[in-house]
This record gives sequence, C-alpha cells and structure tokens, in this order.
Amino acid sequence: MLRLTRDSIAEGMLDHAEDAEILSLCEQLALDAGRRIMEVVREGFSAEIKADCSPVTVADRDAERIILDGLRGRYPHIPVVAEEEAAAGKEPHNVGNAFFLVDPLDGTREFVRGGDDFTVNIGLVRDGNPVAGVIYAPARNLLYSGGAGEAWEIPTDEHHQPKERRAIRVREGHSPLTIVASRSHNTPETDEFIARHEPAHRVTVGSSLKFCLLASGQADLYPRMGRTMQWDTAAGDAILRAAGGITRELDGRPYRYGPGLTPGDEDFANRWFVAEGKIA
Repeated sequence: MLRLTRDSIAEGMLDHAEDAEILSLCEQLALDAGRRIMEVVREGFSAEIKADCSPVTVADRDAERIILDGLRGRYPHIPVVAEEEAAAGKEPHNVGNAFFLVDPLDGTREFVRGGDDFTVNIGLVRDGNPVAGVIYAPARNLLYSGGAGEAWEIPTDEHHQPKERRAIRVREGHSPLTIVASRSHNTPETDEFIARHEPAHRVTVGSSLKFCLLASGQADLYPRMGRTMQWDTAAGDAILRAAGGITRELDGRPYRYGPGLTPGDEDFANRWFVAEGKIA
C-alpha cells in the first residue's frame, strides 16, 4: 500500500496512483455514510436549524463522523474541511496544497422533505484543482466517482454494496441544450442565463447530482448564480472534469478551490460559476 509522508503532502506531490488509492477509500466511506443516512430515515429523525438558517439532522452528523474517521485514520496529514465541523468553527487554519472537502449530506432540505436528491460528497483538491471526487445518492442507489481522466456511474444494491462499474463521459454538440438548475435555490440571474440559451430544456434537481447529470451525458450546462460552499461542489466538479467537462468562472477561467477566494464571505464560499460539458 502506498503511504503519504508529511513532506509529500506539504509539497502537493500526490500522484495518480495515490489518487486512485484515495478515490477507492472515498468510495467506501461514501457508501458507509449513505448506509447510515438511510438507517436514520428508517429510524425517524427531526431537523434542527443552524446559525445560517439551514437544517441539520443526526444523519448529517453521523455521516460526517464516518467520513472524517476514515479519512483521518488513513491520511492524517491531509487536512479535511467538512461542513458540520466548519459550522462548529473547526475549520483547519492552513489547508496547504492538498485537502479534502466533505459535505456528508448535501441537499438536507430535500432529505428533510422526504425527497431522494440528497448526496454524500467527498472531494480531493490539489493546487486549487479538484482532482478526485465521489458522490453517493443513497436513496437512488447510485454512486459516481471520478479522477485522473476517468469517471464512473456505479449502481448499488439494497445493502449499499457496489455492483457493475460503468464508464461515463460528457456529451458534445447536443441541441437543444439541457440546462440543470437548483430545485431549492433558484435566482433571477440563473433565469436570465438560461433565457440567453433558448431554446433549451430546463431540468431542476437538488444537491450535487446536477454535476452528475453533466458528467454522465444527460445534460450540458449547470449555471450557479447564487451562494454555495466549496464542499457542495468540489466532488461533483472533480467527477465532471474526469468525464471531460469543466467548471468555469463567469469570465471563462477554470474554477479553483481554496480558502479566501470570495472576498467578504466565509473562507470556503464559492463564487458564481458555470459547469459545462462539451457544448461546442
């Protein structure tokens, strides 16, 4: 088994073989977290409201604990920025060149309402770029994974064990475009963007599954002109890039990750972006 030293992490020297090992662990942790989330659904739960007015449940906290224990147990020198720890003021002070971004239950509002769009997100960022990512939608029994130019859709069984692995790629040259948008956080700016691409087919979906629709060739664009956090997007962005797509700033530059990139906001707040397949 490959081992990561403190110096290699500090210098951002992770290679593709090490990324593959990390990706395998993230897949297993996402499945384990998803299994616990679905146990909470069967057990019943109530939601609390955090300081930012977003909901949180025992499923969020239990899933995050599973993921953090796994990541820190195997890779103790790679910092982890996780949503619930960040909400409790436990963000790492210096993430260096390589760090994980974790959202243990993306789409908690969908989860509380009884929908099936919620996901587990684990992403690895190196030198500002999302290089590996895993998204698991446990209520749909679908796992998405990607890194180093390869991306997969992996159905799971009723015990949240993986079945066959199917390679996915973005589509290109599709007309009319299919544009995905947030189900719960739409904005006038997003409406204006979509209107500029008419005729287009609009699909609304919750959580990071929007990235997965692009990565698997089911949609073409995902504009996000509204506030998100980097743990919401890094895993999906990594999968999309591995499948041949890209996420860009509104000025066309490839999107980057790290603390303090959105002046006047929290350390890991996102700027507006557009994720895309091959639309030309």
